[in-house]
Amino acid sequence: MYKKILIIGSPGSGKSTLARKIAEKTRHELIHLDNEYWSDAWVATPREEFRTKVAKLAEKDCWIMDGNYSNSLDIRIPAADAVIFLDINRFVCLFSVIGRHGKARPDIPNGCAEKFDKEFLEFLKYVLSFPKKNRRKIFDILSEYPEKPVIIVKTRKEANELAENFLNITEDLK
Repeated sequence: MYKKILIIGSPGSGKSTLARKIAEKTRHELIHLDNEYWSDAWVATPREEFRTKVAKLAEKDCWIMDGNYSNSLDIRIPAADAVIFLDINRFVCLFSVIGRHGKARPDIPNGCAEKFDKEFLEFLKYVLSFPKKNRRKIFDILSEYPEKPVIIVKTRKEANELAENFLNITEDLK
């Protein structure tokens, strides 16, 4: 079984939900990078401090780690045993982000309440533009690691099936 599994994809794609379900099955430590990056009131961790923190997390023996943070993929992908890319339709992601807005979530720190403000509208634009601006970049980065097993998930149904059958599916990949 894989000991270090990285889950990436657009905001609203279901990264944290899938990570939580797989962590329950594998009993690996669950690491939500949003919890590591943000502190109270949406204060971001400085870039180099975050990279150091991610490097220490990646050294752990077993983990399920979710989050994009492309500036640390060069640390996380080599450390991972497998990568799951949630390549979900941008409108599904958009509606998920809108639907979860204002709700408490385990993948973001307490004190980071979402507001309907200018920043949130910019975030929605980012979600809509994710496939055009980031999808190719992610595939290009993943292509630098041809030895790394990559599971591409295109729909929520596939994500649910992956979570349900994770232990069997990953054994078949080896």
